[in-house]
Parts: sequence; structure tokens; C-alpha cells
Amino acid sequence: MTIFRNVSDRYQMEQTLRDSEERFRKIFEGSFDGMILWDWDYKIIDINPVAACYFECEREEMLNKSLQELLHTNNKFHREFQDHITKLKKNGVADYLFPIKRQNFTKYFEITSKGNLTSNMNLTVVRDITEKRALQEKLRKSDTLNIVGELAAGIAHEIRNPMTALKGFIQLLQSSIEEDHTLYFNIITSELARIESIITEFLVLAKPQAIQFQHQDIRKIMSDTIDLLNAQALMHNIEIDCHYPYQLPNAFCEGNQMKQVFINMIKNAIEVMPNGGKIEITIRYDEREQMIHTMIRDEGDGIPPDKIAKLGEPFYTTKERGTGLGLMISYKIIKEHRGRINVESEVGVGTTFHIYLPIQNG
Repeated sequence: MTIFRNVSDRYQMEQTLRDSEERFRKIFEGSFDGMILWDWDYKIIDINPVAACYFECEREEMLNKSLQELLHTNNKFHREFQDHITKLKKNGVADYLFPIKRQNFTKYFEITSKGNLTSNMNLTVVRDITEKRALQEKLRKSDTLNIVGELAAGIAHEIRNPMTALKGFIQLLQSSIEEDHTLYFNIITSELARIESIITEFLVLAKPQAIQFQHQDIRKIMSDTIDLLNAQALMHNIEIDCHYPYQLPNAFCEGNQMKQVFINMIKNAIEVMPNGGKIEITIRYDEREQMIHTMIRDEGDGIPPDKIAKLGEPFYTTKERGTGLGLMISYKIIKEHRGRINVESEVGVGTTFHIYLPIQNG
């Protein structure tokens, strides 16, 4: 006996399911975001290539392993992960920010989960927002600099007006007083000139300066700077040790502004070593980058990694009585020179500032 059955509907349904599964697989594996499927026992059912790349693992080795193991939920992040799960069970959806430390930087991921996508299966989407955060940070710094610049311009303007009047009346007094008070008048005039120079430096924050860039010997600029600060260093029992090569290309820079940068850096180094120590200054030519590389190293307490990223921000300082303006001006000057500043530090050992300056225009 032969029985014939019409299985067209079943075949069509199976084909539809296969097509649907293939479409899901293509979307899952071809997504620009990382995706992880897991159950309520926190076992990973599947993980797409992007998520595997984010967490530096292989898909096959993570299947059936714990989601907590993938997310490295150690003691620091365990509570955040538990809060995430609690919100997910309560609201059906939850998200949180998840940082992963690499060797020299930190990656930031946005974790978004949807619970009960199907029976006992949840979906977590992972997005790399490191560049987005960096852009937001740049915008924030730019806004702060604009505000500080406007404030600096206003303060400088308000101070300069009475300064002009003071200088004028002092000159009148000097010519009208019969007794010889030349010493006093010279001190007053020199101090007023010093205040005026500080105001001029302060205006660097407010607007671009009309400066003339020239090819100059960084060794000469550094030597002049050290001559100015040697007395202060000796008072604090600090030795300044310099290493210059015999031959070095000239840097394309503005000498007075570079002297200002070096003064800020060396003064900072002196101030972080109240009990004495050594400042090591090395200047060399980086052939690969075609830049003059200046290193200023101190033996202070060092700077924690989370604070290094904030250096150069207005009013941010690691010193008790600092304002943060010195470093901010230095960062701004080096940026205008098309150079850069990198900071290396180890807590309890010291800090090294790396200043890179181009040798050519542009």
C-alpha cells in the first residue's frame, strides 16, 4: 500500500524558517555593533564577530561560557553588572557604560540589553563609543577655553586701564618731587612693567597672537630658560641635568613663547619636589617624525593615570596652590606651533613631559 500526502505547506514553512534563520544569521554576523545572545543562567548562546573583536576572544571559545567572564566583571564592575541585570528584569531593557583598559589607553563600550527576546534568551548590543567620548571631551574643552578666553580678555582690559593711569601719575610724581627717590620709582616702574607683561601673556588665552615663527636653536632657548630658573632650583636643593646632542636641527618656533613653555614646565618640576631632587632635560631629533623632541623629567610624586588626561584644562592642577593656567597656556602654544605634548608618569617615581616641535613650517 502506498500513501501519498501533500506536504507542500510543511515544506514551505520549513523553507520560510530556513530563510528567516539565514536572514537573522546574516544580520547577526554582519552587524556593525557587537551582539551577544545569552540565557538567564548567564550562559552565552552566541556571539557575533564584532563583539568577539571588542573583547579580544574567539567565538567558539566563548560559547556556553558565562557572560560575566566575557565582561570581566571583577569586584570593580560586579555591582554595576548586577544593577544592569536588576534593571533588565524589571524594565525589560537596560544599559550602562563599560570601560576596558588596554595597554596605553581605555576603550569605552555602551552595553544595551533586551530581556526575553525569545523564551529564556536575551540580547546584549555592544557599541564602541571611545571616539564619541573623545569628541565630546574635545568639545567640552573647547567651550571651556572660549569662556576662559573671554574672561581673560575682560580682566586684561579692566586692569590695563588703571595701569595706564598709574604709570602716567608716577612719571608726573617723579618729575615734581625734589628729593631723590630714584630707587623707589625704578622698583615701582619695573613692577608695573612686569604686571603688564603678565597681562600680555594672559591675553594668549583670549585671542591668537601675531607672532613671527623662525628657525631657532632649542638648546639656546632652553639654556636661557635654565639660567633664569637656576637660582630658584638651588634654593630648593634641585639639580638640573641637561643632555644635548652636538648637532641638532633648528626648530620652527617663536623663541619667547617657547621660553614661556619651558619656564612653566621647569617651574612645575621644581614645585613638585619640595624636598629636592633632580630635573633631567634631554633634547634630541626624532628622525621618524622629523621633530625636535624635548623631555623634561622630574622626581616628584607622579600623576595618577586618570588625572593625566585632564592636564592642560583650565583651572585643573595637581598642586595645592596652582591655577592650571600655566600648563593650559603651554598646551595652547605648542598646539599653535603644530606640535604636541605627551605626559608619562608613574606614581611615586616621577613625571616626564615630552614636547614635540616641527623643524619645518606646516
